[in-house]
Amino acid sequence: MTAKWKRNTVVATMTVLVCAAVALNWKYSGEEAVENAEETGTKILGEAMLVSGQDEEADEKGETADEASVYTGGDYFASARLTRQQARDNAISLLQEAAEQENADQDVANEASEGIQVLASYTLKEAQIENLVTAKGYTDCVAFMGQDSVSVVVSTESGDLTTEDVAKIKDIAITETGLPAKSVKIMVAN
Repeated sequence: MTAKWKRNTVVATMTVLVCAAVALNWKYSGEEAVENAEETGTKILGEAMLVSGQDEEADEKGETADEASVYTGGDYFASARLTRQQARDNAISLLQEAAEQENADQDVANEASEGIQVLASYTLKEAQIENLVTAKGYTDCVAFMGQDSVSVVVSTESGDLTTEDVAKIKDIAITETGLPAKSVKIMVAN
């Protein structure tokens, strides 16, 4: 009974730590990245720029890109993917540490290994959903998968989603995840 209690305590603690890490990362990563990037003169990962250092509109006009616009993180999709990946990396790191502790129970190590496999599975399914949705002609897409739900945020040229769009995207999400339709949420990015 005590081994089960210890295992459940470790799993609950890890879950709380992962949630806290995600929340803190979400809150501070954007603000601090912009401040640090401006101070050091570096670029933010995920910000798209042409090799020439100019964006397409500015390139056509012969102007250089405004650096302030590069650092603001205006690309929701790149920012969301980066935040999701950082949270997953933190969770995997915590699970690996739990599994590799010298005094770790075999059950704890097995659960940590299973947790890592689940997170890897989520990552793969999210990537498949994103690729299939953009292959259907949507501007961009980001998917967030949880234990029993998936949320898909889509960008369209018109800025709206029709019922046909929702049906297409929901079909892709259901096919890739095996979740029921009521567990799939589709949103349009503003």
